[in-house]
Amino acid sequence: MATVERLRVNFKTLEEFKRFRENGLEELSMQEDLNENMIENSVDSPFYGVYEDGKLVARMSLYFISAKYDQYFNPPSDHYELWKLEVLTGYKGRGYGTALVEFAKSLGEPIKVNVRRQSQSFFILLGFEPVKYNAMRDRGENPYIWIPPGRPITQVDE
Repeated sequence: MATVERLRVNFKTLEEFKRFRENGLEELSMQEDLNENMIENSVDSPFYGVYEDGKLVARMSLYFISAKYDQYFNPPSDHYELWKLEVLTGYKGRGYGTALVEFAKSLGEPIKVNVRRQSQSFFILLGFEPVKYNAMRDRGENPYIWIPPGRPITQVDE
C-alpha cells in the first residue's frame, strides 16, 4: 500500500504541483491554495500526497471544518472536507487515490467531498453516500459524505 505524506508548503512542493497541469484547471486552483498557504517549509499544511520514486504522483487537500459550520451532519459535527483528489495520468489504477482517501478516513472524523460525475463509483466503493438533501446543489455541488462506523450521526435530511 502507498504511503501518504503530509506535504510541506514550500517552493519544491509548488514545482511538484506544476506536474499536475495535465489534469486541467483544478490543478491551478490547488496551486493557488498552496500559494496562499506559503510559509516556507511549513509542516502544518492541508496538502497530502503519495510519492513514487521521489515523484509526487497523487495528492489531495484535506481541510478541518468545525461543527459550527457544518451543514451535512445531524447533529452538526466536526468533519474533514476532502478537496482536489488527483492522481497523475500513468499512475492511476495503482491504489494511490484509495490510499489518500483511506488516510483521510483513518483520522476518525466524518468526511464530505464534492464528487465529479466520473468519480462517483470510486467514492461509493469507499463507503461514501450522496447527500440526499442539500440546497448547495443549486450551486453545482455534488456532495458525498462518509460517516465513521459507530458514530451516532446521520446526514441532514431536510
